Amino acid sequence: MRRYWNEIKTAWVQGNLWTRLSLLVMGSGYCACDRWGKGILMTLMEVFFFLFTGRVSWQYIRKLNTLGTVQRKETLDLTTLQKTVNHYDNSLLILLFGVVGILIIAAFVALYVSNFKTVFRMQQMKEHGEHINTMKEDCRELINRKFHVSLLALPVLGVILVNVIPIIFMICVAFTNYDMDHQPPTYLFTWVGLKNFRQLFTSSATVTFGYAFIRILFWTLLWALLATFSTYFGGIMLAKLINDRQVRWKKMWRTLFVITIAIPQFVTLLLVGKMFGDYGIVNSICSKTGLTDLLRQIGLVGKGLSYIPFLTKPGWAHVMIVLINIWVGVPFQMLSATGILMNIPHEQMESAKIDGANERQIFWKITMPYMLFVTGPSLLTALIANINNFNVIYLLTTDYVTSNMNYANSNAKEVDLLVTWLFRLTNDYSNYKMASVIGICVFCICAVLTLIGFTRMIAGNKEEEFQ
Repeated sequence: MRRYWNEIKTAWVQGNLWTRLSLLVMGSGYCACDRWGKGILMTLMEVFFFLFTGRVSWQYIRKLNTLGTVQRKETLDLTTLQKTVNHYDNSLLILLFGVVGILIIAAFVALYVSNFKTVFRMQQMKEHGEHINTMKEDCRELINRKFHVSLLALPVLGVILVNVIPIIFMICVAFTNYDMDHQPPTYLFTWVGLKNFRQLFTSSATVTFGYAFIRILFWTLLWALLATFSTYFGGIMLAKLINDRQVRWKKMWRTLFVITIAIPQFVTLLLVGKMFGDYGIVNSICSKTGLTDLLRQIGLVGKGLSYIPFLTKPGWAHVMIVLINIWVGVPFQMLSATGILMNIPHEQMESAKIDGANERQIFWKITMPYMLFVTGPSLLTALIANINNFNVIYLLTTDYVTSNMNYANSNAKEVDLLVTWLFRLTNDYSNYKMASVIGICVFCICAVLTLIGFTRMIAGNKEEEFQ
């Protein structure tokens, strides 16, 4: 950072009149070096920035401190008998375009400083008699020596538009009172500081977000661990079973399990959800065979129920969700594990057998370390994906109704993950402020787990062990 500021200071002290003038008119330094194309382009960009900021962005940026003060009102014109609307503020647009305006200003400042340093560099090149690229030569470099800049320009712009701006906007919403009672354009919302965060981590007689958050967070982490490692080890076991020498028709067995992948997960989950519904085909079979009565006698089914609540009671639903996820996820892991198992060096296996190792020892001492080494990054990715897994939970529990008032007051269910709770808060209850706070928590959890996981993987370099 110190070097960066020293370069700017040097450019100001040693720069000539045209270099210093470029702080006022960005293209002046280029024109002094007979690079009129660049000079005109930079000047036009500067003019466009000030026009855009002055006429568009500034009217939103200057209202960011209050997010608007004039509320929408309709008045009846007695002369024309028509309703007229006043010039009102829209808090949502003020926040959105205010954030975009600040980012544009930040980008322009970076360009402004870079331009000043570039002009000073051109001044030095001119003083030493070195060649200064023309605009045509710079464009040619973008498809040759600087081709990486051309390739990355659109992806970086896409990341900023699709990821960075929405994330910053979501973070800002978490510090406002944007909910169902403060819906633009009819009503205004404003800044409330850390009130929403305190509300998420505390509970009262009427507000129970703290009660629900702790329990949903625990279930989210438990679900992520169970879903990830059950499908991971299940896929490895299934792959080893099919690869066993005593198993015949290996291609047929693989094909049968791959068929489950061919069916879209969305369709599978909806179908399985109907099958295990309170009045689905599975409950009909259990009722006719007497299994429902047996479970009622031993206390696993409530006395007032004529069905097994596979997906409508907390304990049953938690277990069934994990089991159904195993059915959906194991075939994917089986395909990955099959390819990796076939590439484990047979010399290690044979050497271990000669040394007297049994199948169990070979599996835990050779197979699993190799599998974890190869699939470590994908395993961590699967863990993060399961924390944000929406389809399995949401599609299987559409008919779930909570009887716990603490959950109900927080618009949550016992089977919700943080991400499904977030979706329910926004889609069903328009509680954007609390959804944004939960979104920040999910982001922090995923970021911490990812950083810790990949740091340990990089630190534990075991590549030489598997050469």
